[in-house]
Amino acid sequence: MVRFTGGLLLFAAFAAAAPSEPYSNAGELQQVITKPPSSSKTQSAPRKLQGKFLHITDIHPDPFYKVHSDPDESCHAGKGHAGHYGAEVTSCDTPFSLVNATFKWIEEHLKDEVDFVVWTGDSARHDNDERFPRTDKQVIKLNRFMVDKFVEVFGKSDNIDDPDPTNDFIVPIVPTFGNNDIIPHNIFQPGPNKWTKAYSDIWAQFVPQAQRHSFARGGWFFTEVIPNKLAVFSLNTLYFFDSNSAVDGCDLKSEPGYEHMEWLRIQLQFLRDRGMKAIIIGHVPPARTESKQSWDESCYQKYTLWLHQYRDVIVTSIYGHMNLDHFIFQDIKELKDKYKIKRVDDDHALSDQFKLFSRDEMLTITAKAKYLNELREGWSDLPKPPSGYSYSVTEPEELFGEDINIQKKKKKKKQPDEREELEKFLAAIGGPWGERFSLSLVSPSVVPNFFPTLRVVQYNITGMELDHPATGAIGTPAEEDASTIIDHDDLEDTSIDDCLSIDEEESEDVHDLKKKKKHKKKKKKEKENPKKPTFPVPKPPSKASLPGPGYSPQPLSLISWTQYYANLTEIHDEIYKDKIAKDPDKYFKYDVEYTTDNDQNYQMRDLTMRSWLDLAERIGRDQLSSMDVGRELGDESDPEPMKKGGKKKTKTSKNHLWKVFVKRAFVNTKLDEEIDQDFG
Repeated sequence: MVRFTGGLLLFAAFAAAAPSEPYSNAGELQQVITKPPSSSKTQSAPRKLQGKFLHITDIHPDPFYKVHSDPDESCHAGKGHAGHYGAEVTSCDTPFSLVNATFKWIEEHLKDEVDFVVWTGDSARHDNDERFPRTDKQVIKLNRFMVDKFVEVFGKSDNIDDPDPTNDFIVPIVPTFGNNDIIPHNIFQPGPNKWTKAYSDIWAQFVPQAQRHSFARGGWFFTEVIPNKLAVFSLNTLYFFDSNSAVDGCDLKSEPGYEHMEWLRIQLQFLRDRGMKAIIIGHVPPARTESKQSWDESCYQKYTLWLHQYRDVIVTSIYGHMNLDHFIFQDIKELKDKYKIKRVDDDHALSDQFKLFSRDEMLTITAKAKYLNELREGWSDLPKPPSGYSYSVTEPEELFGEDINIQKKKKKKKQPDEREELEKFLAAIGGPWGERFSLSLVSPSVVPNFFPTLRVVQYNITGMELDHPATGAIGTPAEEDASTIIDHDDLEDTSIDDCLSIDEEESEDVHDLKKKKKHKKKKKKEKENPKKPTFPVPKPPSKASLPGPGYSPQPLSLISWTQYYANLTEIHDEIYKDKIAKDPDKYFKYDVEYTTDNDQNYQMRDLTMRSWLDLAERIGRDQLSSMDVGRELGDESDPEPMKKGGKKKTKTSKNHLWKVFVKRAFVNTKLDEEIDQDFG
């Protein structure tokens, strides 16, 4: 419930001339009573869907931030270039002035355009200054402060004294745990624990009442943002996080990661049975390259399998944490028969477990460059479309007409014809929709490690134009149903690859693996039979079901997004020029950094899987042809002149698209010379 009459306690925005002591009393944060929201916030009737949602992440408000302080002192002391709205391209956290200006901008420009908000964690400052150690009380107050900012913008003023805390907002707000929303950071013990108890109160408006018990056990929940149509799942990725030494992956039934994955499997099946779709959100993304692995391998393996088996349900997955604007594929070819668990060293000293910075967070610019280069290296190995084709065909039917059967076996010829080449390519990507892959989207942050950012995602609401967002936090969970899993006894002598190949069977034949067993024994008759999975394997989509919204354009599919950023360098320059400026907020704004639709660089028709594969494959090339450089959306024609003999000549050039991707990954804070030096 929202109680404006008693006064809403909020943290004060620090003035440009900050006091010498950030706290008025030792150990206490400054607070002020804000005015009640204006009557314009009143919503007499549910609003209709707009087909957009807001993603905001990694805000990191810092009550100790001082304007004109030294970034080398965490912007807490000394003399330096720390600006009114933050110290861009440094490791300093976010001043309250930036938090307040950001939410004011959201209220003025986005509030009436979005159907729901996903808020992916890290709403407390980093533990980056020994002079100001973090405390439990401080972390809780900072998170309450952020909840109050959402109340200011999206709260219902006509809900004063309403006893129900779950209907306080005009649109659903879905939060998730960040690794800095707890103490020690990264270390989240099995629940129930003090943090699940604390956030049960802090997030009382966001967690459906029917899920309070499961939230107390592990901090996970889902809420129906569009009733009976779309749910957002808030994962507690700290149980998957490789830097959380308090837990041990997702393989052992005694581990919270195992329980979390089981909960996710059961609820996704529940949504499948109801004909609903899901967006998955979390804080720490499943980054996985040669130099960086964020999740425990056992959790990554299950997650990849879950995404594949429930690809008819899941729209996409969304994360923060890394501050880099990028995307990650999960590939079913990475699944292994045997899942490995990284054991925690029993002799590991407790003090070593609680280091100020984990190895994950020591991600320097050099490490970020290595990570992005490794992503590109992986994309360069994606299956290549046959000459004259690309991933981004409008519909698979364009390839062969209406008759598509890439599983059909044909006798090989010495010179495969065009159709055979296309069939081979489609088989390599998991069929005409690219279902071999799943996708995780990572948004940059509000905290100005680069420039502050917000992301507004457009999604398809065809046929739902008269529907409305949920008016409260709703979502009744399912109990376990044994019929939704593949029986372990039926998996004897089979591997995970066998489980995946069940996709080709009718759902009612999911237990009939005799043919696969014979094939397996014949292929590996001299090898020891692999162990059967030690966990329930989800059923795949029915053979009769259509491709999911992450693969085929349909209602709830993502269409495009607009990436906004606040260029603090330019904003601070404007403030500096105006020596007598009494209202710096008049210079503050978020501008459009880029959009994915009608973008002459990314050239994405939509945000379904084949569009992402097309972008990644082009980024992965050493050079781009003139056709790729100059092609227009919807126009795959070759603009090059003809050679003698009637053949077109194709020029190649250095891959500018890779440079654009890197520039956007760092939110336009890197100079061209730096990109050339670090990324080639």
